[in-house]
Amino acid sequence: MQVLHERCCGLDVHMKTVVACLLMRGPGGQPNKETRTFSTMTADLLAMADWLEHAGCTHVAMESTGSYWKPVYNLLEDRFQLLLVNAQHLKAVPGRKTDVKDAEWIAQLLRHGLVRGSFVPSRPKRELRELIRYRTSLIRERSAETNRIQKTLEGANIKLAAVAADVVGVSGRAMLEAMITGVDDPRVLASLAHGRMQKKSTALEAALEGRMSGHQRFLLAEQLRHIDDLDATIARLSAEIEERERPFAETAARLKTIPGIGSRTAELILAEIGLQIEPAPRLVIADVPREHSLVWTEQMMPVLPIVRVPDVEVAIDLAVKVEHGFRHTASIHSTNVETITRMARAMNCSIFVANAPNFAGLGEGGEGFCSFSIASPTGDGLTRPRTFSRERRITVVGALRIV
Repeated sequence: MQVLHERCCGLDVHMKTVVACLLMRGPGGQPNKETRTFSTMTADLLAMADWLEHAGCTHVAMESTGSYWKPVYNLLEDRFQLLLVNAQHLKAVPGRKTDVKDAEWIAQLLRHGLVRGSFVPSRPKRELRELIRYRTSLIRERSAETNRIQKTLEGANIKLAAVAADVVGVSGRAMLEAMITGVDDPRVLASLAHGRMQKKSTALEAALEGRMSGHQRFLLAEQLRHIDDLDATIARLSAEIEERERPFAETAARLKTIPGIGSRTAELILAEIGLQIEPAPRLVIADVPREHSLVWTEQMMPVLPIVRVPDVEVAIDLAVKVEHGFRHTASIHSTNVETITRMARAMNCSIFVANAPNFAGLGEGGEGFCSFSIASPTGDGLTRPRTFSRERRITVVGALRIV
């Protein structure tokens, strides 16, 4: 088998240890193997890097196990060509696993070019992504804490959520703080409403009639304090994210022009993609590995990820996996009827188009038709208006139509 990397290393990363297997070309072309175990402390990881560099190692591969790979990657990325390998891909290649043999197997696959690295953004983009993901988790925690406040109010038979859209908004917050101090008169509480909420005074008085005990007041006070702490942390994170995103300000502004895309969503997309694109794109075509998030995540922006595969069978198999079993829409560009039919059967989706955009299956430039869309596994898809039953069909533009 062809050797692509004469001096390479496979790493089996654990929480406390890293097993490194270094392969080097020996006499007669046979590989010489040297295996060492290091702790994951910074000093030992740097010692491992020095050992590999002294041996002339050029490529290092490791399995993406949890978050244990991150400190190893951070320390090695400036000194070697690194490949972060998806664990599922390693399992797909028949071979050895367990302990020291695991690192050796990764090294052997790397030596012959049988592993492909996952997409890893540059360090600044990884840092930005980590900040945004942390802020997202805090926003979710804030929503969870708001739900806890509503449960506390329900326990006191106070139906504020039935009248106020946001129980921790300006009006709701004023009422909650008054409840915490011991105010229980519905009229007094309803008089604290602001803006449009003042028009709902009668409904508010009825909703605020309840029985709140001391422990519920204590819970409300702690829950509001928690929300205040979360708000302050989220604000600091947003300021840091905004500062780090200045190079992408123009791209983020264009993303926000898409309906449904706000500032935080635009920041999230930029962080997850990890790419900087030219101004005013109409369409972005990205040549990416199959592991890239653009391939596996449904897009709401004009990005077309292209994955290179060896043949049409691999392409069809990958397309089935990427479609996630939604069985909604797929397309193919081919003049081979057997290939078109094979993919149509494999995809088994409601809308399947050959040699045209997907919307051709709805009658726009193709041979499909427009109808109701309520009967596929995702709640969408072509149906008959009379029976609302799902009808699968293939639209082959410029050639034939299979019903």
